Amino acid sequence: MTIPRTLLLLQCIYSYSLVAAFSAHRLSPISTTRLYATDDSSSSKERKPWDIFRFVSQSSKFIKPPLIPFLASPSNTVKKRVAPGETLWTPSSSQNLFNFAPLDDVVMGGASSSTVDNNTGLWRGTVTDANNGGFVGIRSTPFKNGLSLNMSSCKGVELRLRLGDGKRFKFVVRDDTSFNGICWTTEFDATAGEGGNGLADLIGNAARNESNDKNTTIRIPFANQTPTIFARTVSGSTFDVTNVVGFQVAYSKFAFDNELNQNFELGDFALQILEVRTY
Repeated sequence: MTIPRTLLLLQCIYSYSLVAAFSAHRLSPISTTRLYATDDSSSSKERKPWDIFRFVSQSSKFIKPPLIPFLASPSNTVKKRVAPGETLWTPSSSQNLFNFAPLDDVVMGGASSSTVDNNTGLWRGTVTDANNGGFVGIRSTPFKNGLSLNMSSCKGVELRLRLGDGKRFKFVVRDDTSFNGICWTTEFDATAGEGGNGLADLIGNAARNESNDKNTTIRIPFANQTPTIFARTVSGSTFDVTNVVGFQVAYSKFAFDNELNQNFELGDFALQILEVRTY
């Protein structure tokens, strides 16, 4: 009887920790209508049931439960100094400090969905504006061993990409572990595909690393980032280049403030990330 009782106790503790973490980070499915004040004509009237299980599944990957005093003690964050030219992430590498995981508009009550394969770097999904949503994203999981990155000797981040069909995406650098903290955001356009194959064929080829599409290199200079929260610009903030704790890529119908992304389409999309490195 000892083992089942122990397992039950641990399960209760974990459940408590997760709920407490959501409360501490003020994480809840806030209506996207409140977050993105756009013209009503751009919003869909379609309503779909909110998927609470997908909400918890996605959100919990980026939330660190609060410490329970009698089980753990706080640990100091270790800062890793990063030099220009260092690779931070590539598909299937055991040297990666993090993986990517989806973070879609389900966390705001939406119905868009995406998946990412960390073995190939292929991120794909479907964007819908049902429930007034309209974005998908992937975010780095917490860095291994609680590390943060001191990137003070770097000018920015360089992405090597494939696919994207010429659409406009956002790359986000985070200097704060808060779930809804400031997003240091840069928009970029993926290169339009070549060859005329259908999206399904291109995705299949990319998953097998057989795509004929050319690789695209995008540079994200720290000096040109825009501080935002929920796609609204904020003022009075300074980017802490010595404390980089996360990265994020988003495909959204929302640009900044009340503006819409002029290079965006609802429906299926795909983007393959081949490398994230410093420069």
